[in-house]
Amino acid sequence: AIGDLAEFLIRTETTSSIVVRNDTIIYERYFNGWDPDSLFTSFSVAKAFASTLVGVAIDRGLIHGVDDPVTRYLPELARRDPRFDRITIRDLLRMASGLRYVEDEEPYDNRWTYLPPDLRRSALERSTIVEPPGRRWLYNNYNPLLIGMILERVSHRSVTDLLQDWIWGPLGMEYGGSWSLDSRAHGFEKMESGINARPVDFAKLGSLYLHHGMWRGRQVVSAGWVHDATQPWPDAAGYYEDQGFFGPGGHYFGYFWWGDTRSGGESDFHTVGNLGQYIYCSPQTHLVIVRTGMAYGVGSAAWLRLFRRFADQFRRPS
Repeated sequence: AIGDLAEFLIRTETTSSIVVRNDTIIYERYFNGWDPDSLFTSFSVAKAFASTLVGVAIDRGLIHGVDDPVTRYLPELARRDPRFDRITIRDLLRMASGLRYVEDEEPYDNRWTYLPPDLRRSALERSTIVEPPGRRWLYNNYNPLLIGMILERVSHRSVTDLLQDWIWGPLGMEYGGSWSLDSRAHGFEKMESGINARPVDFAKLGSLYLHHGMWRGRQVVSAGWVHDATQPWPDAAGYYEDQGFFGPGGHYFGYFWWGDTRSGGESDFHTVGNLGQYIYCSPQTHLVIVRTGMAYGVGSAAWLRLFRRFADQFRRPS
């Protein structure tokens, strides 16, 4: 039981909690020394922005489509291992690239995707194929790094510039933001994390997706992209490694968005980052929930159950 909501949020080391329903903020509170002007670092919530940038690049004809092989844009990968020709942009976005990812023991891929001062080189030289693409989901931070390099190659611009022109500006974000770089020398965005902004502006990304990519009469990213990025996929048995979360729970993974299956219409979806950051979207109740924190406070599954139950309060009786 939660008990008093404010006490629960303080106890779980929450720093902000925002609820938007029908495009109106109905709850906005800050805790543990935070206020509306406080910056927070997105961690993996940044992946949802990266996914959106790919959708816009396709809409603009800079990328032909998600079925393009990554080597169409990063040919040096094929020179190192011809099997890279089989990996598509879709495989990267769906975390099914077939690339090795070992987090906390040798070869410490987590370190190589977060810490090097030249993340481009790390992704190009250390990404290693261990199985055919498209067969098995494995959360893998080489994938967003390769996505970022593709965005650079097709636009001849930095990913931060694209974020500003394609998302930040069109959505009329209330505050400026930034994207952390690997180093001053190499200047590549930490594609798996590192967008620094205010929580209220992250809620706008969720609202954009609830409007099927439309923002105040402007189609920022195509409705088809929003659907494919967030709604269930007909994945084969054994696709997900963690059947405890994905199987019986009705969860799935789209294009850098996580999904929570709902009946009777569009399913809920969310993006999640370390320390318990969430943008949770419920299309059937037109609800966006943003939570940031200094720690998870409770397990991630507990937060998702809480968000789902809160959305259930607004569902019409069948």
